[in-house]
Amino acid sequence: MTLGPRAQTWLATLLFAALTTFMTWPQAAHLVTHAHGHYDVYFNMWRLAWIAHALTTAPSRLFAGNIFFPEPRTLTYSDAMLVEGAIGTPLLIAGVPPVLTHNLLLLGAIVSSATGIFVLARHLTRSAAAGVIAGVIFAFVPYRFEHFMHMELQWTMWMPWALWSLHRTFETERWKYGALTGMFLSLQMLSSIYYGVFLAILLGLIAGLLLLPRVWTPLTTLRALFPALSIGAVVAILCCGLYALPYLATKDKVGGRVPAEMNQYSARPSSYLVATPGSILYGKAFAGRSRPERRLFPGTLAVILAIVGLFRKEASPIPIAYLLSMVAAFELSLGLTGYSFAFLLTHFSAFEGFRALARLGVFVVLFLAVLAAYGYSALMENRGSLTRRIVFVAVTAVLLMEYRVQPMPLDAYPNSAPQLYAWLAQQPRGVVAEFPMPRLDGWPGPDARVSYLSTFHWQPMLNGYSGFMPPSYAARLDAVMYFPDERALNRLRRDRVRYLIVHTDAYRTDEVVVILDALKNRYGFPELGRFSDGSGEAVVFEAR
Repeated sequence: MTLGPRAQTWLATLLFAALTTFMTWPQAAHLVTHAHGHYDVYFNMWRLAWIAHALTTAPSRLFAGNIFFPEPRTLTYSDAMLVEGAIGTPLLIAGVPPVLTHNLLLLGAIVSSATGIFVLARHLTRSAAAGVIAGVIFAFVPYRFEHFMHMELQWTMWMPWALWSLHRTFETERWKYGALTGMFLSLQMLSSIYYGVFLAILLGLIAGLLLLPRVWTPLTTLRALFPALSIGAVVAILCCGLYALPYLATKDKVGGRVPAEMNQYSARPSSYLVATPGSILYGKAFAGRSRPERRLFPGTLAVILAIVGLFRKEASPIPIAYLLSMVAAFELSLGLTGYSFAFLLTHFSAFEGFRALARLGVFVVLFLAVLAAYGYSALMENRGSLTRRIVFVAVTAVLLMEYRVQPMPLDAYPNSAPQLYAWLAQQPRGVVAEFPMPRLDGWPGPDARVSYLSTFHWQPMLNGYSGFMPPSYAARLDAVMYFPDERALNRLRRDRVRYLIVHTDAYRTDEVVVILDALKNRYGFPELGRFSDGSGEAVVFEAR
């Protein structure tokens, strides 16, 4: 019995869920309490919790996060992850533990990304097996594991859906698919700004390439196509334009990235030959030869299949369009060492906010996966059912072997408020400062953790962690470097601090004695209590 498209999609999704469990093991065994051991996980959970808090209390203050007081729009110092936050909000309201919510959204994004490209590749090749091959490449390429701590970089499912809608727009010339293209592009922007901006550029390129064969088509036959494409553009411009406003306001205040940062986190052509050191198959060969953001090897078999796809017998402009778009994505990922991004940066100041251009390598993988699906489909043409099954299993197994990495480190994260933060939640509103604050060259230090723990009390706080440090916080860290000296306390007074927290386990015993004595006896700060902060004792003073 032949399965229909809907049944195929559900079956493929179940397969991708099982493969995601296998490829990320042992994460699935610790969904409720553990996540990848990286401080960005705290930041992920802070963003999800803040969006849920803002949507249920003061939606008009959605971008006004409680970190980096008194800075405005602190949610815009990094990717806000509005779609992720909106989906996570009902889970958090229903009492689903924050760590479990985080893990479901993270792993769900990988599964959904695989399903999305499955639908796209199946539509283009008319082969469900080719769709699965594309899904394995797109979902489990080493790039995924390099960024396992970055939730927004896992949310790539809207890319293939936008491409699918674009193809349907060309095929049917219906407004519905044009609007869907704009909607999926907007969802990608609201899920990951990096991906959304460059998806818009690459979608425009693919649309232009698909129009080329129709250059000599009479305008009367294109009359329905242009309105359908136009409505998609209008939807995307309206949604993405509104979303961009608070980010542009923040950029005008704090500035953009400097060229040195962009060069540091841009790809090099050789980056596409470098696998992650955690790769079981390739890791030893690349140990010590790579740096974060520049490990973009897409796998050997995927490249071979893609090459086969370019030389298939059936003539079609689509593989050529995907090849040219892959080249464009590759060139964009080179940042200022390439040409296209340097041009964009020169003519459009909004691109000053992008630092890690190597992340555009995900588009290289996207287009490569589709070409690989074409290659697999061509290889299986006119083959018997037994041969197709054997080859399908073998190709999938080889891809998974290439992409398998060492188990990633997992850390436990709190799902409930430690005593200190439960107490703070019951206190009158006041600005919180938690010490020790990190040194400038040691940021984020404890700031990522205390930012997340602020979700249990929602008091405004001086501390903070994001993708960008505001200049005011850099100046504050400089001023409090020798806390609790007079300069540091004067700065805290100017910052209107009410609750001054000293985490004693972060200092040596002799340092704790000196700090507490200075605050109580020299400066006369009343002690409000001593509480467990989840890892040790914290002493709270009322700042005066």
